[in-house]
Amino acid sequence: MTYVEREIKLRFESPDVARAALIQVGATPLRDRRLQDDRVYDWPDGRLTNARCLLRVRRDGDTTKLTFKGPPQVASMKVREEVEITVDDGERLVTLLNRIGLTVRFRYQKFREEFERPGVVLAIDETPVGTFAELEGDEHGITATAAALGRKPSDYILDSYRGLFLKERQARGLDTGHMLFETPSGNPS
Repeated sequence: MTYVEREIKLRFESPDVARAALIQVGATPLRDRRLQDDRVYDWPDGRLTNARCLLRVRRDGDTTKLTFKGPPQVASMKVREEVEITVDDGERLVTLLNRIGLTVRFRYQKFREEFERPGVVLAIDETPVGTFAELEGDEHGITATAAALGRKPSDYILDSYRGLFLKERQARGLDTGHMLFETPSGNPS
């Protein structure tokens, strides 16, 4: 499936605060909370990263998806082409990507639960760098939902989770690496 993805992120102090805010503006539950494990692949020369593109393998429960995202367009929201397929055999997909020379450049995890509202899917993402509500859909749905949440365009976060992670690590004087939960169970501590 190919389409143009339009999204923003909004920061919240906790998943409970985000959940209460979404329910207060009339969002209804769509998918329960689950762990997503994402791996971003690139060639050794970094050609996808340099072109501001992304090739991602996402494991979401028993589902594996391969996603290509084109470079972001200049806009008040994050807008980019997205091509995504569901893959029956995630292990074979990873083997194939490795065989053709692609390697994991960044791995990140998040707990995600999803809600919906007219024109927008809202995801509460619990990450090692904070809690975010990701609003994805049409421009009107995103704008209306953000306004209902008491947020304005200056509150929109257009950065990727990798970008947010790198900024936090650099601000704290830490090495970069992967954005993973530290506890063996995967639950944030």
